[in-house]
Amino acid sequence: MSIQPAAQTAASVVVLDYGLGNLRSATRGLERAGATVEITEEPDALASADGIVLPGVGAFREGVENAAPYREAIRDAAAAGTPVLGICLGMQMLLTTSEEAAHAGEGDAEGLSLIPGRNVRFAGDLKVPHMGWNGLSVEREHPLVAGVDAAASETPRADEIARGGSVDGEYAYFVHSYYAVPDDERATVATTGYGTRFPSVIADDSGTVFGTQFHPEKSGETGLRILRNFVDLCAE
Repeated sequence: MSIQPAAQTAASVVVLDYGLGNLRSATRGLERAGATVEITEEPDALASADGIVLPGVGAFREGVENAAPYREAIRDAAAAGTPVLGICLGMQMLLTTSEEAAHAGEGDAEGLSLIPGRNVRFAGDLKVPHMGWNGLSVEREHPLVAGVDAAASETPRADEIARGGSVDGEYAYFVHSYYAVPDDERATVATTGYGTRFPSVIADDSGTVFGTQFHPEKSGETGLRILRNFVDLCAE
């Protein structure tokens, strides 16, 4: 079933430009999901947003160093209840540490620690980066991974689509060499298999901070569904 772009704007979302994000692709995905999107380099813009997206492509240390001027603004917004979504490297930056900096001989690098945990490298003979389409296994109910209600009409309008079901078993697009290991197992919302099972969607206890290891903006209708769920949470 095809999900059409939202008919009207649901929320105002800020995409943070800290030098390592796929900004245009993320913006287009959020706009299709019904958001008004502002790309910003200004920490002050986060306080007035309905939601914040932290995209990311690249290395953990460079990411957290580039995002350092926004660290307190992101944490303050999350504490105030503003939904924060980290994508790929942005998700890894939500955690506390990463093996990536140590692997590169750069020592420790501190993440945002909004979801306590660490990022580890795929082990053994696995080809890295892990790149391509892989399935999502939903481990617990969460509005971010809600699907289309089976009771909806066979050809619903965009404004009729309701939450229900889940994206369990659907496929998403990944590009990464490291994966998250949250301290609290409850932070794992969905997992994906690549040599091992790793968290592909995470969320904090407050229901304010979320992350996807995959790129929802490149994941077709599954990604659009997740982005729309995020925009819905921003609009609440």
